[in-house]
Amino acid sequence: MADQTVPFLDLVAQHAPIRDDILSAWTQILDSCGFVGGQHVEGFEQAFAQACECRHAVTVSSGTDALLLALKALGVGPGDEVILPANTFLATAEAVSHAGATPVFADVVHGTWNIDSEKISELVTPRTRGVIGVHLYGQPFDVDAVQSVCDRHGIWLMEDSAQGHLAEYKGRRTGGLARIAAFSFYPGKNLGAPGEGGAVTTNDSALAEHVRKLRDHGQREKYVHELVGFNCRLPSLMAAALGIKLPHLSAWNAARRRNAALYKKQLQNAPGILLPTELDCCTGVYHLFVVHVDRRDQVFEQLKKAGVGVGIHYKRPCHLQPCYSDLGHGPGAFPVAEYNASHCLSLPMYAELSEDQVEYVCERLVEAVRS
Repeated sequence: MADQTVPFLDLVAQHAPIRDDILSAWTQILDSCGFVGGQHVEGFEQAFAQACECRHAVTVSSGTDALLLALKALGVGPGDEVILPANTFLATAEAVSHAGATPVFADVVHGTWNIDSEKISELVTPRTRGVIGVHLYGQPFDVDAVQSVCDRHGIWLMEDSAQGHLAEYKGRRTGGLARIAAFSFYPGKNLGAPGEGGAVTTNDSALAEHVRKLRDHGQREKYVHELVGFNCRLPSLMAAALGIKLPHLSAWNAARRRNAALYKKQLQNAPGILLPTELDCCTGVYHLFVVHVDRRDQVFEQLKKAGVGVGIHYKRPCHLQPCYSDLGHGPGAFPVAEYNASHCLSLPMYAELSEDQVEYVCERLVEAVRS
């Protein structure tokens, strides 16, 4: 196959068919000056809650704010500890820190790279309030196994579903699998805004009401501040675009799954390439398609030279980040997370990716691993 360029992500292709619909909605908002709250925000919240098969969705200004406000609504504060995987984007741990608590890292399962339920009990102390499980790369973590541990210790479970939009665990969609969940609508997500955005989902009406107050300066009635809150509202322009994109999400996810199947078919017999694992009880949405290879950095550079957009998610696990050096974890503390960090390679993955593009990426990857 002739040399070509395959971008890591192509948002232009995603937006092209719905561009006029988004611009029309934005024109209506500009004309009405309804920039904060209103029908677009409320309509999207209702639709997203329904899509997640849960009672409440409360939009906020980012995925990180969704995590923080969910933790605050659960009463997390100074002196508390929250257990989370060492292998996640730093925002999961950051939110715990900003809530005033201490992140306690757990190792992950080789293959899914999600939190290892068997490691949690040994980390529980009298200060532990709960566990955050991450649906990393769009693959649900083993919710029932983690929930069982949480129930045994009398602590709650939260979903970090920033990468797991409409993924399924045992026939149930992410967002309603635990006490509360946090979503990100960062532009590159499966459901991405043309800017920042996030949401908290829950079946608990009291928690949802608490988050609604927290995101809007602690008020539900104007100028009556029941809580010391934040300014974390989702702009109407973002909500309008998300509302237009949401009906396409299931089809986009299905296309991602088809492309993941193509990758697996092309690479299943390729030596030196470890393919992602999907639990039998799960339907992943492949926010990222992550393989594992030796000499990862050299393979990365060779693919870039061949015109293949690649990424690394994530090059350094949370416990080895400089900002958490005070927790005292050194290399070797969480070996599976560290293996992922040194071997993971994210290949192009989006709904509009063609079969020819997948074939080209696979050919170049096999060449790079062999060389």
